[in-house]
Amino acid sequence: MSERRKANVQGAAYFVTFTVLGWVDVFTRKVLAEELIKNIQYSQHNKGLRVFAYVIMSNHVHMIVQREGGTLAEWIRDFKSFTAKRIIHLIETHPDESRRDWLLTYFREQGKLTAQSREYAFWAKTNHPTELFTQLFYDQKARYIHMNPVVAGIVTQPEHYLLSSAHPDGPLQLNA
Repeated sequence: MSERRKANVQGAAYFVTFTVLGWVDVFTRKVLAEELIKNIQYSQHNKGLRVFAYVIMSNHVHMIVQREGGTLAEWIRDFKSFTAKRIIHLIETHPDESRRDWLLTYFREQGKLTAQSREYAFWAKTNHPTELFTQLFYDQKARYIHMNPVVAGIVTQPEHYLLSSAHPDGPLQLNA
């Protein structure tokens, strides 16, 4: 991650955003959203990730997270790399993916544009990690996260959006 702001302060909570290249709507596919969730859950159980707030939209993810036992920057690097490979694999192999050719062509072309000349590129390079220094700043970011599906016109109340920490039955376990 070559961003000016890096998530290197151990034990600090950060607001982060992961954006699919080109804002492509991939998480409208249940299997792809479930893969993302599974990988966040794995990180919670095995990588010291603590999740305080999140929303998974069709083409991006916002989270307030913290990492124990390492820097968040390291986790972001590994998480983005692993999830990109898994999601591309599912696009390649899932029998119900009607946009397979278009998606693979797009992500392959994006891969050619990277400095590493990868076969595919999936996530935008930037994550905009923002350390949350105060409770007020934390509360502002949590409200922003929860209001994302409302502002997008998907639901009328934050707690109605399933892939969010605002939903009482959201798929991710939250830390207090």
